[in-house]
Amino acid sequence: MLNTPIKPFQASAFKQGEFVEISDADLKGKWSIVFFYPADFTFVCPTELGDLADNYEEFQKRGVEIYSVSTDTHFTHKAWHDSSDTIAKIQYTMVGDPTHAIANNFGVLRENQGLADRATFVIDPEGIIQAMEITAEGIGRDAKDLLRKVKAAQYVASHPGEVCPAKWEEGEATLAPSLDLVGKI
Repeated sequence: MLNTPIKPFQASAFKQGEFVEISDADLKGKWSIVFFYPADFTFVCPTELGDLADNYEEFQKRGVEIYSVSTDTHFTHKAWHDSSDTIAKIQYTMVGDPTHAIANNFGVLRENQGLADRATFVIDPEGIIQAMEITAEGIGRDAKDLLRKVKAAQYVASHPGEVCPAKWEEGEATLAPSLDLVGKI
């Protein structure tokens, strides 16, 4: 799926107290994160979504919009938002995918359960998937590490011919792949 365009979709979502309609077109023209999680009212999921909420301003400063997605409805997202202090912090879009169309488009639907895997996709302004991560049910993700990956993807996109090494942080040295580097790293 890396380096491929996202597939078309339409969905209802909950954002900042309102129900909104979104589509794949909303993800184009800016950097986006599509953040799948198995279900509302669970255990690891609210810790991840709360972590994203705590770091949302940093993503916004980078021009990145976040879309959390589960196979719950937008109504369920609102109910969870209204009943959980952790989820009440969320300002980004919470997308409902009860038809499983989005989870299927991204290849993360657990068909025998009707739930999405714990999966993250970083999408560039042209709608191309630049990074993805899928973890097992019990392994929560880290918003700060995701932000580091977004910064690296943005750097590489704006600096052709350069790549970011492991554990790269903004401002650190990058690499320019060439014959001169072969066997010297």
